[in-house]
Amino acid sequence: MDRHKELTAAKLPDDLVVDILSRLEYKDFCRGKCAYKAWSAFSSDADYRKKLPNKVTPGLLFQGRNKSAIPLVSLFQQIGEIDGILADVPHYEHLELLDCCNGLVLCKYSSSYTTPGICCFVVCNPATRQWRIIPDTHSKTDDPPYVTILAFDPSWSPQFYIFNFHLEHHQGLIFGTSKLEIFWSESSTWLVDDKWDSDISVSDRSHLFLHGILYVETNGQQVVVFEGLEEMGDGTLPYHWFINMPSDSFKVGAFAHGCFGKSSGNLHYALPGEDGRSIVVWTLYEYAYGLWDWIVKCHLSMTDAFGRDDLIYLHRHGDGELYWNCDYWIIALDLEKDLVFLSDHRREKLLSYNISTGALNEIQDGFECCQYHAYVPCYSKLPAQESSV
Repeated sequence: MDRHKELTAAKLPDDLVVDILSRLEYKDFCRGKCAYKAWSAFSSDADYRKKLPNKVTPGLLFQGRNKSAIPLVSLFQQIGEIDGILADVPHYEHLELLDCCNGLVLCKYSSSYTTPGICCFVVCNPATRQWRIIPDTHSKTDDPPYVTILAFDPSWSPQFYIFNFHLEHHQGLIFGTSKLEIFWSESSTWLVDDKWDSDISVSDRSHLFLHGILYVETNGQQVVVFEGLEEMGDGTLPYHWFINMPSDSFKVGAFAHGCFGKSSGNLHYALPGEDGRSIVVWTLYEYAYGLWDWIVKCHLSMTDAFGRDDLIYLHRHGDGELYWNCDYWIIALDLEKDLVFLSDHRREKLLSYNISTGALNEIQDGFECCQYHAYVPCYSKLPAQESSV
């Protein structure tokens, strides 16, 4: 926008500007907020907010390795990629995407506006344009590194939780977890478990929050399960226990990425088979009180979907060793809609696989080699002490 047009736009009455903005598609409105930040200010007015575009689409959130903007890849190919979905959050250009859970997004940021040497967390709801700053908990350096997980389920509780695992490492190798911090939104405080089993190393690859229980994959072919979060109001830390991963995961866990999912109140886990030619989906069930096991729910043919058999390959890592890798990663599992979302590393595409029809559809041509987070809009308000732009 040149200087003349910018001055003309500045003279327009707010009611007229909002009326013009209300006619935009949500994607164009988000893009405009990145270029003209004054548009975000209209979201703080309740009457204006109702008129502004707010049809947030489900999709996949990601952030490139250069820690640039956090776009949303719509699951509808005709919409494509949406920039500026978090543009209502102050200093959004400094945000680093950490996690997403049932419509809430967890980020961290540090800039000249924050306390020196401190990294802040912020929880955002893109659908309601609300955000909440979380009390500081650790240094902004990543030494030691952290795995930070958001747990939220509006059907179980309006509150959210943040699990911050401090990892022990030496020369780039992770040896375990030294401490666990847990934030509870209702009390706005952190509880610290400094007696955490140091041999347990949690993974940032897959986790799921279901019925008030958090399931987190570890690097030791186990799932650590957290229960009792509702007792945190008394200052009581949640307790945890372990479930072994499906037996077949021991064969392929080193070169393939699995993913948790849910349907009909059950927990599922999907992982490519040993040769990559199929995806195996397991269901976790309790066959006796306190005793759990995995049963195979289905096999999904990737040979038919991709139209080829050669779906694994040898890759030389930085240490010079050769490892088997799978052509695709499972990045999200939505069994309630019979969909599996994949990244095809050979053709560099984001794909969706329809379990019912066996069809493989392209979502986007080209993708970042980074972690993707499934996003579904949630229109519940953030709990107490929320902020709005």
